[in-house]
This record gives sequence, structure tokens and C-alpha cells, in this order.
Amino acid sequence: MAQAFILIQTEVGKATVIADQIRQLPGVLTAEDVLGPYDVVARIEAGNGAGFTPIVKGIQQLAGITRTLTCEVASTA
Repeated sequence: MAQAFILIQTEVGKATVIADQIRQLPGVLTAEDVLGPYDVVARIEAGNGAGFTPIVKGIQQLAGITRTLTCEVASTA
């Protein structure tokens, strides 16, 4: 299985609500609202790197998200 972190910027005041919505999406392992240049950090999992696309598109379609950055976790195998 492949995993990635999605760093997410949101509209002001929407991080908590968006993190809650992201947690409900298939393929999402965790989603937390955080402090710093990004507002939410999510960890996702798919069968391979190509499987990230529908998960990320689902996240990007949520109202209040302004930008995302996907960071694939390096394989430890």
C-alpha cells in the first residue's frame, strides 16, 4: 500500500469543519487541523501512487479548500 500526506490550506475559520469532512472520505486514514502555513494535514492510503488521484480530487472538491500539496511517503521496503 502507498501512503501520502496532503497539506491543505483552507479559507479562514474553516479548518476544523474541513478536517471533519475529510475524515469521512474513503482512503483517508487521518485528518487534523494544525497551526502553521497549512490548516489541515491528512494522511491517505491507496493501492499505489496512481490511486491517490481520486482521493485528492475528492478532498479538493470540498467547499472552503484553497490549495493542496501531496507528499508521497517514501517506501520503507
